[in-house]
Amino acid sequence: MNRRTRYADLSAASAAVLLVLAAVVVGRHIQDTFRTLFVHWPPLFADWDPHAGPGTPGAVLVAAAVVVHGPSVAARLPWRRLLLAAWSTTLAWTWSLALADGWERGVAGRLTAPNEYLRVIGRFHDIPAALHDFTHHIVSGTPGVWPAHIAGHPPAATVTFVLLDRIGLGGGGWAGAWCITVGSTACVAVLVTVRALADETLARRAAPFLVAAPAAVWVGASADGYFAAVAAWSVALSALAVTGRSLPWAAGGGLLFGLTCYLSYGLVLFALIVATVLVLGRHRVRERPVLPVLFLAGAAVVPVVFTLAGFDWWEGYRLLVTRYYQGVGGIRPYGYWVWANLACTVLITGVATAAGLRRAGAALVRHRDAPPPAARLALLVTAALLALLAADLSGMSKAETERIWLPFAMWLLAACAFLPRPRAWLTAQVTLALLLNHLLFTGW
Repeated sequence: MNRRTRYADLSAASAAVLLVLAAVVVGRHIQDTFRTLFVHWPPLFADWDPHAGPGTPGAVLVAAAVVVHGPSVAARLPWRRLLLAAWSTTLAWTWSLALADGWERGVAGRLTAPNEYLRVIGRFHDIPAALHDFTHHIVSGTPGVWPAHIAGHPPAATVTFVLLDRIGLGGGGWAGAWCITVGSTACVAVLVTVRALADETLARRAAPFLVAAPAAVWVGASADGYFAAVAAWSVALSALAVTGRSLPWAAGGGLLFGLTCYLSYGLVLFALIVATVLVLGRHRVRERPVLPVLFLAGAAVVPVVFTLAGFDWWEGYRLLVTRYYQGVGGIRPYGYWVWANLACTVLITGVATAAGLRRAGAALVRHRDAPPPAARLALLVTAALLALLAADLSGMSKAETERIWLPFAMWLLAACAFLPRPRAWLTAQVTLALLLNHLLFTGW
């Protein structure tokens, strides 16, 4: 690595740090003066609360192991064992960070809070009737108005926890365990996708960064971690389909994409990432034009089921916009959050990702000279970044994006595959995660 390239990487990382500092200082001033941000530790939805807990020793040990051994283990393990090791280590990392807050505050109590999904389980005894009536309770002031998170998402999110309760996995502990366990598979989905669309070397280089992501602080235990995994596997199955593995993967990818759109309205933007997968696999698509047909057939399943049950996605979104601007979303200043949201993104992806994105941009600029796998990975990462920026500009994600944008963040982390000296960057990543988790209490 020449000195000029190293300087550019450090400049990108420094710019990311300055963005966060600016968001903290400006946000603190706005909140102290006008009280319009509705967060206690801007730009994060968090409180200053230095603490440690039963998960702290495990988190430190996992962090040290990933920094010291992560790159070498990722380079030499057989592929399938690497995927299993990545998931296992991500689970250990996420559980440890969550348990640093203790079992009740860190896991079991997360999804039983007043605005969370488990608060309305009793109103879904008759699921079809609840879905048919769902949009009647979105806008504030209507009888039986839904709590914020239920009103803010299509009903597949709530139905997930209703079904868990039906099979005997009720309560906050099981709900938190579900989100952590499923959410931790997102790293595997990204690795599968990078290997399929770019190459195995880049996937192996990205693995330690996906495993030890600061985003794990919010994956454990929020429903958005679960959403991130579903969205990631939608992309992964689509990537496998367009690289010749098996035609049915296309239908599976479509099915999960349809579910993704019914877990969170904003995740419809994953259409841009899926479209990029189809572009990267266009030769296979031309050979087998049935692939997009299978994807669309799969994608139609969840919308058809919910529509027949009486839920209108478009009406739900229209009413959500009204609800959003009735509450703090209508007060929080767009002029601050439109750039402070990006500071939140730095905090969940780390400064290494900022440097990796710089390298991804450079690979796109010189795409004719860059190795084809690097250019393909750069295009995939850029698609995720564009989807995130579209969500930002929409104004429907003012604050709390450290949680809401977890599905996009997983793909940005893949840009770290471009970085040399991985142990130095990994040290920065895990240090940030440990500090965030132990100096702040991150709520939602």
